[in-house]
Amino acid sequence: MIKYTAQETDVAVIGAGHAGLEAALACARMGVRTILFTLTLDLVGNMPCNPSIGGTGKGHLVFEIDALGGEMGRAANAVMLQSRMLNASKGPAVRSLRMQSDRVRYRDYMKNIVERTDNLLLKQSEVVSVEAEEGRIVGVTTSFGAFYPCKCVIIATGTSLGGRIIVGEEAYESGPDNTLPAKRLVDSLAEIGVKLTRFKTGTPPRVHADSIDYEKLERQDGDENPTMFGYYESRPNLMPCYVAYTNRKTHDIIKANLDRSPLYSGVIHGTGPRYCPSIEDKVVRFSDKERHQIFVEPMGTDTKEVYLQGLSSSLPEEVQLELIHSIEGLEHAEFMRTAYAIEYDCCDPLQLTNSLEFREISGLFGAGQFNGSSGYEEAAAQGLIAGINAALKVKGEEPFTLTRSESYIGTLIDDLVTKGTNEPYRIMTSRSEYRLLLRQDNAQTRLMPKGHALGLVSDERYNEFLDNENALSELIYSLEHESIRGGSALDDLLESRGYARTGAGIVKAELLKRPEITIHDVMALSGDEGRYSDNLLSRAETEIKYSGYIKRQLAEVERFKKLEEKVIPENIDYTEIRGLRLEAAQKLQKLRPENIGRASRISGVSPSDISVLLIYLSQGGKR
Repeated sequence: MIKYTAQETDVAVIGAGHAGLEAALACARMGVRTILFTLTLDLVGNMPCNPSIGGTGKGHLVFEIDALGGEMGRAANAVMLQSRMLNASKGPAVRSLRMQSDRVRYRDYMKNIVERTDNLLLKQSEVVSVEAEEGRIVGVTTSFGAFYPCKCVIIATGTSLGGRIIVGEEAYESGPDNTLPAKRLVDSLAEIGVKLTRFKTGTPPRVHADSIDYEKLERQDGDENPTMFGYYESRPNLMPCYVAYTNRKTHDIIKANLDRSPLYSGVIHGTGPRYCPSIEDKVVRFSDKERHQIFVEPMGTDTKEVYLQGLSSSLPEEVQLELIHSIEGLEHAEFMRTAYAIEYDCCDPLQLTNSLEFREISGLFGAGQFNGSSGYEEAAAQGLIAGINAALKVKGEEPFTLTRSESYIGTLIDDLVTKGTNEPYRIMTSRSEYRLLLRQDNAQTRLMPKGHALGLVSDERYNEFLDNENALSELIYSLEHESIRGGSALDDLLESRGYARTGAGIVKAELLKRPEITIHDVMALSGDEGRYSDNLLSRAETEIKYSGYIKRQLAEVERFKKLEEKVIPENIDYTEIRGLRLEAAQKLQKLRPENIGRASRISGVSPSDISVLLIYLSQGGKR
């Protein structure tokens, strides 16, 4: 290939999916010259799988991305078809927002934002080589022979890297939605020392809306008062979703064709996501279940495409048709897109630091599915952090990292770079030991000051945030220090909730701590209804009702913070530490954790190994 030197830049981002978009926007907004490469301009911000943003655990990530100044939450708000708060009947720690999105409008929104951002060039071109010299990034080369000198590269290739689509007995090289596979880049990454592995994911069929019998399905509307990511001004729901169910006939069809499933015939070699399995995998693994839910979801206001969430499959097309036609309400469903599985290459995330930079290759960052994760939200979160750190590296400043105790983003990244993953990683509220502290409603309190300090949150929005924080403090203070006088209204409320009459006054917070009493009850009694927003009222209610648990978790954070602050010298030789088990010494030598806290979370390192390491460090590194 004959090369020529193209324009010089600071950061090159490879891939314009959800990870690449957040990475490129963060770099550019921090004043760093950035080029965002994409295989095709028509799929910037594409949703190759489900047309939604958020979900259990994932909604937390989107609130955090927004609080740090990322774009995903605003984009989802702008193209919302329906907003639903999942787990609304459960505790505040596990409530997660999910938005059905207009797929085409989401792409248009993101492409428009990128095109209008200073310091950012969007370019359709295939990057075939990442160039490094003496362990440091120097640039990238495209398929047309153009060499772009740069200081940092962020790889956000999604499922395109070495992509291979599989439907039944048919398999061919391709990226998602039959786009070009980034094949030549695979060899280049291996040459510079990136260790790759192979994962698999898949999508369900899309069917024509007019071929569905909605009368036979369960209707699923959005919330009456829709919540927005970032608590922006609310918008109305536009379209309903529906629920269908598989049945015994469906399962029998799948079982009769398992020998034609690439999952079971050996055609697929990559590891698939445990928490989002294909329909054939669900039928085999959960053979005792008589039915499985199928969510029938619109893909936009100007399209007849409907997404069948829960029917991801790689079975042959004729088998897919047969099993779908066995489902009540879908008997005459007409395919617009056939379901497929896709295998792709990704890196072993144990090669990365908490800043998402490769330890052995200075200036090379990974983000999204390239790092072994699954999902738009996980990708966007990593893209934002990788972009921030690439910009900081260009500026010669210290890396920006988040801990497990202050964010789900920190939990996601810490899990990946400390424990690694042998399957596509998905965030869940159960992955965080601090989930009562890491709620959606306090994401701004936790992270917006950091986003503002980085220059990603505007002064105007930050001042609005400060006003809200002051209002919240005022509200909580009044609840904790003001009393409601005894009287018929108070006595009637208590009696209606199963409590004895008081005949005297009671502090608002003490009244609110009773499970059956709500913040709206208290505000009505004190005559303060309408003074505060629903979000502030809900937040104050949570802080007071769960105050004991919150204090306990804060104490745990402080206790573990000491371990996080206990720095481990970079040049330590773990093989020389007497009393450290061989497995632990090998893992620590390979991963080289920055502190004791991270060392304690490495698989294969036991509490006794940490005790030995602490003693060794306390003795000044003496044997």
